[in-house]
Amino acid sequence: MIDLYFWPTPNGHKITIFLEEAGLDYSFKPVNISTGDQFKPEFLAFSPNNRMPAIIDNAPADGGEPIGVFESGAILVYLAEKTGRFLPSDVRGRKTVLEWLFWQVGGLGPMAGQNHHFVQYAPERIPYAMERYVKETGRLYGVMDKRLADNEFLGGAELSIADMASYPWIVPHERQQQDLDNFPHLKRWFEAIKERPAVVRAYEKGQEINPNRTPTVNEDSKKILFGQSADTVKR
Repeated sequence: MIDLYFWPTPNGHKITIFLEEAGLDYSFKPVNISTGDQFKPEFLAFSPNNRMPAIIDNAPADGGEPIGVFESGAILVYLAEKTGRFLPSDVRGRKTVLEWLFWQVGGLGPMAGQNHHFVQYAPERIPYAMERYVKETGRLYGVMDKRLADNEFLGGAELSIADMASYPWIVPHERQQQDLDNFPHLKRWFEAIKERPAVVRAYEKGQEINPNRTPTVNEDSKKILFGQSADTVKR
């Protein structure tokens, strides 16, 4: 039913978690971002930001032609609405889940991503940038910890797409210079989601796409991943 254009990164894992939790049929379409698959014309036709993940739904609810969806947050909302799962239908519950979903796509993901870049990959050590993004990542962990002190999940009492979006960005917490022991409620949530059978399957299946665990970021791929400009889009 679903073609998933994927590489095993935090954003990619968001979608495999949903698909496994929902029990949807899907097939992997690998997009090796370290070799430039994301710039192929056939991929850009439905994912114009040259980023994965993206999906093609071959059996959309309207019975029409296949639908392509790009951007991980949009994909999660689309799949939740398609299946009627992991996004409450009542106005207050839906509002809360969407708040925390957009908190992740606008905050936790981008800030942790900059953390990764300046701490792990930048060609020069820039102390200001490193400190800035490590501290901001820690602040966002604190926001999650406070929320989870009184709620089992980010959206409230039930697992939702907000949790699926945030969990993969907490997995590399050590690389982000964060100690989960400093965030006990977040740690409780993290360990609970980590043990869910669907999450275990999602990571196992995702890893099969890169069985040799070849690092996504290496000296060759840095030119592809970090060297893009407006000219890249105009090609």
